[in-house]
Amino acid sequence: MGVTEKLAELGLTLPPVVPPVASYVPAVRSGDHVFTSGQLPMVDGALTATGKVGAEVSAEDATAAARVCALNALAAIDALVGIESVVRIVKVVGFVASAPGFTGQPGVINGASNLLGELFGDAGIHARSAVGVAELPLGAAVEVEMIVEVAPA
Repeated sequence: MGVTEKLAELGLTLPPVVPPVASYVPAVRSGDHVFTSGQLPMVDGALTATGKVGAEVSAEDATAAARVCALNALAAIDALVGIESVVRIVKVVGFVASAPGFTGQPGVINGASNLLGELFGDAGIHARSAVGVAELPLGAAVEVEMIVEVAPA
């Protein structure tokens, strides 16, 4: 079963690519890898979670936002090379706007990682960093970027 069918099985569809908010592109291919820009939890042009996790945003809501970020990254990959060309998820980097004392960044970024595992199976198992930061663009609670291996062009 392909990724598109797995998305449908989960009741999901890839959203439109989120337009850049500054001077960059959503994704770039270099050889057999695609690097996404950091993706915010945008749905229909609006952030789904703003503020600091552990204060204004619950860990549960931030985890759901990380899942949205992952879907947005996959949409950028799909627009560039086609989602079915992904061979494996290589690395995920997640940033969590964190209130003082919040240390649950790994659990928050599991929202992205778990979705990738559901969609890609063993090929979705990846290296990862989950980093707490003071602020993110537009006041977002979470941001996720990916590196994926794709089939040769």
